[in-house]
Amino acid sequence: MRAAEQLTADATRTATARRLQSATARPDLDGLAAVAARLVGASSGRISLLADGPTVVGVSGPQPVVTGTTPAEALALTVCSQTAAAARPLVIPDTHLDLRVAQLPAVRDGDVGSYLGAPLATRDGRVVGALCVFDPVARAWEAGDASLLQHLADAASAELELAVVGEAAAGSSVVEAAVVSAGVGTFDLQVATGRVVWDEQTLALFGLTREEFTDEVDFAIDRIHPDDRGTVRADLAVAVATGAYTSTYRVVLPDGTTRWMEARGRVLRDGAGGPERLVGTVLDVTAQHRVVERIAGALEGMAVGYVAAERDGRVVHVNAAAEALSGTSRVDLVGRPVVHLFAGDLVAGDPTATDVLEDLVRRAQRDGEAVADVTRPGPPQRWVELRAVAEGDGLAVYLVDTTARRAAVRAVERLGTRAALLAEVTAVFTGPDATDDPDVAAQRLAELLVPALGDWSVVTLVDDGDDGDVSAEHAVNTPVRSVPHPSDLRRGLRDVGRWHRDPERVPLVVRYTEHRLPDLTDDAFLWRALREDRPLRVADATAAVSAVLTPEGTARCVLAELAPTSALVLPLRGRGRTVGLLSLFQGPDRAPLDDEDVETVVELAARAGLALESARLHRRQRRFAEALQRSLLTDPPAPAHADVVVRYVPSARTAQVGGDWYDAVEQPSGTVLVIGDVVGHDTRAATVMAQVRTVVRTLAAVGDDPPADVLARADRVVVSSQPDVTASVLAVRLEDVPGGGTGTRLRWSSAGHPPALVLTPTGAVEALEAPEADLLLGVDPAAARYDHVVDLPAGSTVLLHTDGLVERRDASLDEGFAALAAAVAAVAAEHPSDLGALVDGVLARTLDAEAADDVAVLAIRLRPRV
Repeated sequence: MRAAEQLTADATRTATARRLQSATARPDLDGLAAVAARLVGASSGRISLLADGPTVVGVSGPQPVVTGTTPAEALALTVCSQTAAAARPLVIPDTHLDLRVAQLPAVRDGDVGSYLGAPLATRDGRVVGALCVFDPVARAWEAGDASLLQHLADAASAELELAVVGEAAAGSSVVEAAVVSAGVGTFDLQVATGRVVWDEQTLALFGLTREEFTDEVDFAIDRIHPDDRGTVRADLAVAVATGAYTSTYRVVLPDGTTRWMEARGRVLRDGAGGPERLVGTVLDVTAQHRVVERIAGALEGMAVGYVAAERDGRVVHVNAAAEALSGTSRVDLVGRPVVHLFAGDLVAGDPTATDVLEDLVRRAQRDGEAVADVTRPGPPQRWVELRAVAEGDGLAVYLVDTTARRAAVRAVERLGTRAALLAEVTAVFTGPDATDDPDVAAQRLAELLVPALGDWSVVTLVDDGDDGDVSAEHAVNTPVRSVPHPSDLRRGLRDVGRWHRDPERVPLVVRYTEHRLPDLTDDAFLWRALREDRPLRVADATAAVSAVLTPEGTARCVLAELAPTSALVLPLRGRGRTVGLLSLFQGPDRAPLDDEDVETVVELAARAGLALESARLHRRQRRFAEALQRSLLTDPPAPAHADVVVRYVPSARTAQVGGDWYDAVEQPSGTVLVIGDVVGHDTRAATVMAQVRTVVRTLAAVGDDPPADVLARADRVVVSSQPDVTASVLAVRLEDVPGGGTGTRLRWSSAGHPPALVLTPTGAVEALEAPEADLLLGVDPAAARYDHVVDLPAGSTVLLHTDGLVERRDASLDEGFAALAAAVAAVAAEHPSDLGALVDGVLARTLDAEAADDVAVLAIRLRPRV
C-alpha cells in the first residue's frame, strides 16, 4: 500500500490531524524548523500536518512547491508522507537513488536531494505529520541526527496539541474543554470568593484524590513549587485585568517528584463587566522540558559546535565540539566575550580571529543570521564555518568543521576541471573550429592550460621538414639508444605557443621564448624531456632553469622577472613521434602540481600531441593533393578576342584530390573552353578526371565538331572505358558572329553541368540555361545532346564554374545560384575593368572558410572582334 493511501485509510489518525489543522491560532513553529535545520547542517526545514492533504505549519530556508490538484494528490506527492507512513525517522542520503521518493516532483526538480524526517505523533500515538530537514544535493547524515530530529518533532507535536487545547478552553465551556483532549484537566475559579473546582483529571495531574482536595485557591497554590508561586499569583492578576490567562509552573507531587504544568483559560464576566469566573485547562508539559534537556544533551554529543551567548555577548554555554574547534577550553570560554572564541590567530594572511567574529556578530545582530569561514592553522590545518544566529535576547554561534567537505568539493572541482579541459582540448583540436595550422593549434593549447593548471605556459613545436629541413624531426624522433646531441635537437624547434594568466605579462613570456632555445645549455630540462620521453618536474624553477641557461643570455634575465616557483616539462607525442614539448610554470601564489594534476596534464598532452600530428599529416596531404590537382590543370588560354582568368580553390575540409578541371582547345571555328567535374574526392576521381579531360580535349582538337558532338563522342568513350564514372561538363566555343560585327557568338552544350553566368556591359547578370538539361557523361551514351547559341556584345563576361560555388548545406541550389548572381553584380560594380579582381571578389563573397567542395572557375571577357 502506498504511503498516502496508508495514511488516509486510518480514519482516526486523519481526524486527529484535521483537529490540529483546524486550530486558528497555531504556535509559531518556523523557529523550531530553523533550529532543526541548523543543528544538522541542512539548508531547509519544514513541519507539516498530514490530514486529507498536507498543511505546512513551520518552514526554514528554500522550500519546494507542494503540487497536486487535490489534497489527496498533494499528500501522495510530498516526501513527508513516507515518514508519516513509516511512523519512524526516515533517513535518505540521496533521494535520486531511493525508489520510494525518486519520482516525486520535489526530487525530480532538484529541490530535495537528501532528506531526514521524523514523525509528529500525539500523546496517544497517532502520527499526524512530520518534521523534516533537507538539502538540494546528496549528503551523508550524522549518526545522531535522526534521534535529535525526533526529539524536536516531539516538541512540535506538544506545541500543536497545546494550541488546540488552549483555543478550546478560551472559546467553550469547561465540559467542552475537557473533551478536547484526553489527559487535559480543567478548573473553574470563582474570582470573588476564591473557591476553585477541579475535575478528576486535574486532581490526577496534581497527584490528589477528591477527598484530599479542598476548594480554596490557596490550597491549589500551595501545591505549586515555592519558587513559582509568585509567578502564578502575578499571572492570575494579569488574567483578571486582561481576560486571558496563561501560566507555566512546577508542581510538587505528594511523593516529592516535580512536574511541569501549563495552564490556560479565560475570564467570564458578569453583567456589569466585572470578573466572575476564570475557567481553563491544565496540561502536563514535563515531556517538553525533558525535550529541552535532551536537546542540550544532544548538543553536547554533536559534531557541530554550539556556543550560546547572552545579549551582552558573554558566553554562557559551550559544547564539546565547539571547545575542540575553537582550540579553547570551555572553562576559559564561559563568561568571556564571544568575539574571543578562538585561542590564537588564524592562518597567516587571514584577518584576525577577533575581527572575523566582531564582523560576524555585528551582521547577525543586524540581519538575524550571518556566516563566515575561517582557517585554523595546523597541523593539521582545518577549515571552520561559523554561523551566528540571533536568538531572543542572545546569540548562538554554530561551528562546523568543513575540512572534509572542502576536500570533497575540491576533488569534485578537480574532476570537473579535468573533464572540462579534456573536452575543450578535444573540441579545439577536432571540432568544427579545428585548424591544421600548427602554430595556431599550439597557441590555443598554451591558452587552454592557463590558469587552470599553471600561471604561464610555452608550447614548442618540432618542424616536420615540409620546408626541406628534416634535421630536427629526425633528431627528435631518433631511438633513445642513439641519443642525439642537443645541438641536433635545437635545430628546427620553435617556441610558438605562449600565454600568461596576467595579460600584461604575456609580452614578457614572448620575450623569454624569443631567447630561450638559443640560450639553453646541453643540460636543459627540455632536452632531457625529449631524450627520456617522460614528464619532468622542476622544483625551485627560477633557480633550476636559470642554471641551464647561459649566464650572459637574455632568457635568464627575463626568467627572473617571471619568477616561477615550479614547472613541468613534457613531450607532446602523436602516432609514435614527438611533435613538440609543453612547458607549464607555476608562480609563487600556486602550489606545485600534485600527482593528479600531472596526470591531467599528461592526458591533455597526449590528446594535443595526437591532434597536432593529425593536423601535420592533414596539412601535408592537403598540400600534396593541391599540388597534384594544380599539376593536372592547364595554364589559362589566350584566345585572340577574349581575356581569360582561371581559379582553382581546394576543399577546406578534405585533404583529397578533387575532380574539378578546366581546359581550352583551339578549333578552326574558334576557341573551345571546357569546365567539368568528375564525381568523387579521392585519387581515383583525380585519375578519372585526367582521363575524361584528355578524352574531351583530344576529340575537340582533332576536328571542328561543335560542343554537343564533342560531348556525345566523349560520352561513348567514357562509358566504354570507365563504365561506373559520371561527370558533368560544360563546353563553350567562341565564334565569329555571322555577317561580321564586334560581338561574339557562344555555341555551348552542357552535360548536366551548372549553367554559366553572363555579365553584360550594362551590369545585368543572366544564366545560360537550356530549355532541357542534357544528361551527365557516363549515364546514357545514346542520349541526344544539343548545342545552344547566343550572341553577346563585346565587353560581356562569361563565368563558367563548378558546383562547389553554389552548393551549400544550409541553402537550396536556387538560393546558391541567386547568391552567386548577386555577388557577380556587386563585385562587377566595384571592379568594372579588372577581370581577376572580379573573380577573386566573387570567390571571397560566396565561399566560406569551411567550404566542403573544391571549386574551379573559368571567366572570359569578350573583346571586340575586328
